[in-house]
Amino acid sequence: MLVTGGTGFIGRRSVVLLRERGARVRVLIRTGRNLPVDWHGIETVPGDLADTDSLRRACSGIDTVIHAAGFAHADSADTPDFAARHRAVNAEGTFRLLDAALAAGVARFVFLSSVKAVGEPGAHCVDESWDAPADTPYGRAKRAAEERVTAAGRDRGLHAVNLRPALVYGPGMKANLARLIEAARRGWLPPLPDTGNRRSLVHVDDVAQAALLGAAHPAAAGKTYFVTDGVPCSGRELSLILRRALDRPIARWTVPAGVLYGAAAGADGLRWVLGRRDRKARTALDKLLGWACYDSTRIGAELGYRPVWTLDRYCREAALQGSLK
Repeated sequence: MLVTGGTGFIGRRSVVLLRERGARVRVLIRTGRNLPVDWHGIETVPGDLADTDSLRRACSGIDTVIHAAGFAHADSADTPDFAARHRAVNAEGTFRLLDAALAAGVARFVFLSSVKAVGEPGAHCVDESWDAPADTPYGRAKRAAEERVTAAGRDRGLHAVNLRPALVYGPGMKANLARLIEAARRGWLPPLPDTGNRRSLVHVDDVAQAALLGAAHPAAAGKTYFVTDGVPCSGRELSLILRRALDRPIARWTVPAGVLYGAAAGADGLRWVLGRRDRKARTALDKLLGWACYDSTRIGAELGYRPVWTLDRYCREAALQGSLK
């Protein structure tokens, strides 16, 4: 089995689970990237998604591909440069890998996409029937890759599966959730109000579980699935989970949403004066108080996916081990 992005957040956990199950694993790894110390016996192929020859070598003799590599900056600015990079890596890189897989006679192809492959659902929880167009460069590139994967399954007989994880947490996570944990640790996270919003999340181990199920289960062929931990939470619930895990005091008062949005507008206004044209503070606040809820019932019913983790359990256990970061 080939795993791309095997040194990344999701790919590495997929490699671990495959090894635990006794699978023969090959990993496409970028030249110069350091290998994990526990990777003795793992076959590696140097290369990347822009190198067609390396993709051919990586796919040769392989039955199954789990494609977890990509440009993961989902919240990067909507500029021509970032849009071009998302297109080059997340879309065109997937096209090249898919072509190499088909030429090599690969039977199964699981693509790690994102909930961002569809537009924001607004104030309700949606299932896979939600089909709004993606509204970010990252999401549009992922959606283009999904469509090519689905077409290969339909036209070439490939067991093709698209997985759309929600916000992924777990050991080694980066970006927004890691910054939120650090803010809670330092006491910088204000007491958030309950806006009634719901945001879906999923543990990295459960994403890896879904990838293996997608590769193995006949019912997955041609399907696209949301992948979550099944326990969406509000921004306030998320902040309370972090505070309890970090043993931080729980305030009896909250900062009204209007005050928080006013402060965000002021911070973004200052950034504008300093020459930064993004709305970073508003975007971060929207991720705490806004909706992004996805229903992953389908993958459970069809493939037997059962998430092991919730954010609360992960934070409590990681805090006890001193690894909540």
